Amino acid sequence: SQVHFEHTHAPAALPDRCAGIEFDAITPDEKGNMLFFKGSHLWTGYRGPAQPSNESFKELDDLHNIGHVDAAFRMHNPENPDDHDHIYFFQDDKMFSYYNHTLEDGYPKEIQEDFPGIPTHLDAAVECPKGECIADSVLFFKGNDVHVYDVSTKTVKTKTWSHLPVCTSATRWLEHYYCFHGHNFTRFHPVSGEVSGDYPKDARRYFMTCPNFGHGGHYKVRKCSEAKIDAIATDDAGKSYIFAGPIYMRLDTHRDGLHAFPITKAWKEVTSGVDAVFFYTNKIYLIKGDQVYIYKTAAHYTLIEGYPKTLKEELGIEGHVDAAFVCPNEHTVHVIQGQTMRAVDLTATPRAETQVVPMPLSDIDAARCSAEGIHLFKGSQYYNYESPMMLALSKIAPVPQNITKAMIGCEE
Repeated sequence: SQVHFEHTHAPAALPDRCAGIEFDAITPDEKGNMLFFKGSHLWTGYRGPAQPSNESFKELDDLHNIGHVDAAFRMHNPENPDDHDHIYFFQDDKMFSYYNHTLEDGYPKEIQEDFPGIPTHLDAAVECPKGECIADSVLFFKGNDVHVYDVSTKTVKTKTWSHLPVCTSATRWLEHYYCFHGHNFTRFHPVSGEVSGDYPKDARRYFMTCPNFGHGGHYKVRKCSEAKIDAIATDDAGKSYIFAGPIYMRLDTHRDGLHAFPITKAWKEVTSGVDAVFFYTNKIYLIKGDQVYIYKTAAHYTLIEGYPKTLKEELGIEGHVDAAFVCPNEHTVHVIQGQTMRAVDLTATPRAETQVVPMPLSDIDAARCSAEGIHLFKGSQYYNYESPMMLALSKIAPVPQNITKAMIGCEE
C-alpha cells in the first residue's frame, strides 16, 4: 500500500505595512474608512493588521483571478446619486463598482464601458471634486501620463507629469492629493501636478501608526464617556476643529477619516495646548494663559506680526479663560471665566467688555456657537442653549447631554 502525504501549506505571513511596502491602491470607502490594498490583502484605517481583501469585497478572490487591485477611487458625482460615493476597483482591463461592500449589478465591466478613453492596466486613480478640479473629475495614472476624466461630459484630457514619480496608488485626503511610490508619498496639485514642499516623505510617518515612526500618531482616541476637550471652533468656511492637550483634529473631514495632529503642526508658536479658540474675520484666535495668538486663516496659518499679545491688550480682560465663542455673523466674543461670561465687542478699538453676566455653570472646558445654538462642553457632557441671550438670562442649567461620536470623533 502506498502512503499518501498530504501537502500542508503554512499560511503565508500577512504583509506588514510598517516594513515599508508599496501599495497597489488606496481609497476611502463610502463611510470615510481609508482602505489600503496590497496583493490579495487590505488594511482598513491607519492602524491594525492586514486582512484578506475578499473578507470585505467577496469578489476580490483568486476564483475571479483578481487577487490584486491596480487602482481604486471613491466616485464624487453628487448630480448622479446612483454613482456618487460608489467605490471603483480596476484590475487589468476590468472594473468593479461597489456600494456598501456589495458588487453592483452588471459588473465587472470593461473599463471602456464606463470610462471611454481610459487605458487598461492602470497604475493609480483618484477622484477630484469640482472646486479642487475644474469639474468633477477622476485622475487616472499610467506611467507618467495622467488622464483627466470629466465625469459629466465623459471627456478625457491627457497630461504628462514627468516630474512626479510613477504613482502605484493615489488618494485624496483632507482636500490634498497624494501620489504613493514605494513606501513614500509625494503631495501634488491635482490641476497643475505641481509639487511644493519637501517630498518624498515616508508614508509610515503619516498614513499609518508604526512603532518608531510618527508625527503625533501616539494619540489615542478617547471613549466618548471619558472625553475632555480644551476648545472647539468652526470657521466661516465650515471647517471645524477640536483641541485636546497638545493635539487637534479637523472634524468636518470625518468622511476622510479623523486624524490627530500636534497643534504645533498648524500653529507652530502655540507649544503647550490651548485654553480657548475662536474664529473672527478670517482669523483664528488661540488663547493660552494670558497670551492671545492670532493667525490669518489663508492657505497656511501665519502668525500676525506683533503677536502674541496679552489678553488685556487684545480683549481688555484678565484672568484665566475657560472657553470662548463667536456666533455666526456676529461681532461679539463671549468669554467664559469660572461662573462669569463676558461679552467683548470685536469691532471696538480698543476692545472692551460690553456685558458681564453670572452663569449657572462653572468649570466649562470648551464652547461653540453654530446654527444649532450654543454647546458648552464639560467633561463628557455638553449643555445646549438657543442663543447668547438665553444663556445670559438662564438661572438654572439645562439638563446635560452626552457627547457623541458625531460631535467630536470620540469612540462610542
